[in-house]
Amino acid sequence: MSVTVVIGAQWGDEGKAKVIDYLSEKIDIIARYQGGANAGHTVVVDQKKFIFHLIPSGILYPNTICVIGNGVVVDPDVLISEMENLKKENIQIENRIFISDASHIVLPFHKIIDEHKEKQAENHKIGTTKRGIGICYADKMLRIGIRIGDLFYQLESKLSNLVNLKNKELELLYHLKPLDYEKIYIDLIDFRKKIESMVIHTPSFFEASIKQGKTVLLEGAQGTALDIDHGTYPYVTSSNTTIGGALSGTGISYRHIENVYGICKAYVTRVGEGPFPTELKGEEGNRLRELGAEYGATTGRPRRCGWFDVELIKHSGRINGLTGLVLTKVDVLSYFETIPVCVGYEFFGKKIDYFPSYGLEDCIPIYEYLPGWKEDISRINRWSELPKNCKTYIEKIQEWTNIPIKFVSIGPGRDQTLML
Repeated sequence: MSVTVVIGAQWGDEGKAKVIDYLSEKIDIIARYQGGANAGHTVVVDQKKFIFHLIPSGILYPNTICVIGNGVVVDPDVLISEMENLKKENIQIENRIFISDASHIVLPFHKIIDEHKEKQAENHKIGTTKRGIGICYADKMLRIGIRIGDLFYQLESKLSNLVNLKNKELELLYHLKPLDYEKIYIDLIDFRKKIESMVIHTPSFFEASIKQGKTVLLEGAQGTALDIDHGTYPYVTSSNTTIGGALSGTGISYRHIENVYGICKAYVTRVGEGPFPTELKGEEGNRLRELGAEYGATTGRPRRCGWFDVELIKHSGRINGLTGLVLTKVDVLSYFETIPVCVGYEFFGKKIDYFPSYGLEDCIPIYEYLPGWKEDISRINRWSELPKNCKTYIEKIQEWTNIPIKFVSIGPGRDQTLML
């Protein structure tokens, strides 16, 4: 058993990239298993910020192999741009980045349709990033999508069929001009030339690597509460962000999984629409947003902020089989006198002890209140040095969630991580 999975335990933006970067030093292969360029993963190394959308953040370690799994939808422009930016930073990418031949490709009409569907939604907006992710996944499920492997086999007939279908949709539903098949085809041929040496059959690659004793880290995007099946539907992403997505999005057997780490902030944030029981509005919410610099790495959108939600983490633990939690941004809470923690919900006068599949918007949070520590902890090097109230806060979260906390992050840098 040599595979570790890193999963967002909340609504995404939990700090997964920093944790992955921290763990990657002793990992041979890192793989993204779902999502697309709608997710931004930020890593800070020597005070320099790197933002990744498709390439696993473990690429910053010189000996790590990075794989884009079959569960990821690949935007060619974003992928090429990321690779070029890495080259500018003198980061070696040759023979270090591989792409599954079964990954689907985000095409220009996916983005256009995504944007116009959201515009027409009126009172039922999802809050999509308009990157074409959901539309690409929809084509995957309709079995009409273009995969990386199609670039090398029967591309013309498959692409022609899809472009004809999408152009009808653009014209009839959105009253837009059709897209030029030839341009899309030529761009894909150019993309094929740039990635040809990177394309692999991922299930056999992982099987061979694990047999050789290689260690593997699976990296998820977004978070458990955005899972298409287990999240706050319909205000979710279009893929399985949970443990099932890690397996189906790579082709790795569950028998190889050793650790499943749930990443969660010491508070909660959410981007886009949808219910959020512990959300703080007004001045207090703005204060938490500014202290935590809570703006999307991909879109720059301000994140909605709120207090820690125990039921949300228990939900994540239940679904993913979490073997441990990583608590991030604990340092942001250093500025509060009292810190509320949601330990349950009241739903129409009745206490419920689970994260509901419906009616979350009508759940009233039940709070416990813990004293703050009002002390800068960002330069602390050991658990024993943390203020008493800070340790109490962390220990109570561990007690309430019944999931051991393995690491605590007290700042964005690699060295600002404490192992418990």
